[in-house]
Amino acid sequence: QVQLVESGGGLVQAGGSLRLSCAASGSIFSFNAMGWYRQAPGKQRELVAQIRRGGSTNYADSVKGRFTISRDNAKNTVYLQMSSLKPEDTAVYFCNAEAFRVYWGQGTQVTVSS
Repeated sequence: QVQLVESGGGLVQAGGSLRLSCAASGSIFSFNAMGWYRQAPGKQRELVAQIRRGGSTNYADSVKGRFTISRDNAKNTVYLQMSSLKPEDTAVYFCNAEAFRVYWGQGTQVTVSS
């Protein structure tokens, strides 16, 4: 019954910014944590950023200082603000939510051109 829908992906030049959105079908308080993962061709899916129920966050070392995860509880939406984008950020980005089990969105493509 849980659905996660990502949006905001697209093509951006290196050094530019992009904001991803993840809309949940229900209250995000249902989840212990929500986050963003990404997967580039030929690579493993990796954690990019996570925000826990209490508001604490963690980030992959590769995106610290450039990406920010946030949430709007009234809209049941989690965001990923990406700045100073690099070509190596190119990947499919997936929204993730954790409760008693793990839920995934369908993914949204982010392409950073050089």
